[in-house]
Amino acid sequence: MSKEELKRVSDTKISKTIKKGESIFEEGEKLNGVFCVKDGVSKLSKLSANGKDQIVKLATKGEVMGQRSIIAEESSNLSAVAISDMEVCFIPKEGIVDTLHSNPNFTVEVLRHMAHDLREADDVIVNMSQKTVKQRVAEAFLYLKNNFGEDKDGFLSVTLSREDIANVVGTATESCIRIISEFKKKNYIKTSGKKIAVINEKKLRDLVEGF
Repeated sequence: MSKEELKRVSDTKISKTIKKGESIFEEGEKLNGVFCVKDGVSKLSKLSANGKDQIVKLATKGEVMGQRSIIAEESSNLSAVAISDMEVCFIPKEGIVDTLHSNPNFTVEVLRHMAHDLREADDVIVNMSQKTVKQRVAEAFLYLKNNFGEDKDGFLSVTLSREDIANVVGTATESCIRIISEFKKKNYIKTSGKKIAVINEKKLRDLVEGF
């Protein structure tokens, strides 16, 4: 965007504080703008035919949510819920759509961003079909550690419920709990309440890679 376009969009944005557990938008909702994450983490999920949530992505600082709905002029196909306290900026769709029509460079960048999201979605599909549940749980812990880091006590900074972990990897909560218990016994991880710490990253990585 040019400086003028950036200022025009910036003048319309609204800052919002979202508390942990609060919904940002619902699947099927007609969005009137996009949400930019300034701080915190949101889970983006889709309700399956059997009524189970499938978490397709975790959106963190710097990421945009809702752009596909705005550009395609469709209702949102995902729900977004805060899994930590969040600061987000809401940008009304007029500023985005007007710039798409007037600025080809901006349009290309938006398309690149959406293509990246599609590639990530392809990776999720391949993982679901080709990796065991144990491999997917191990990969989820490594993803959380490498992308979101650890707190001062060595636990993963992003704390997901056992149900959320199950919804990330596409399995039943009971199966996820059994696998976490097995990983603890093998000293791959340790837990404290909902918190999880990776203590043997190599073993988890070997498991993911099929060794």
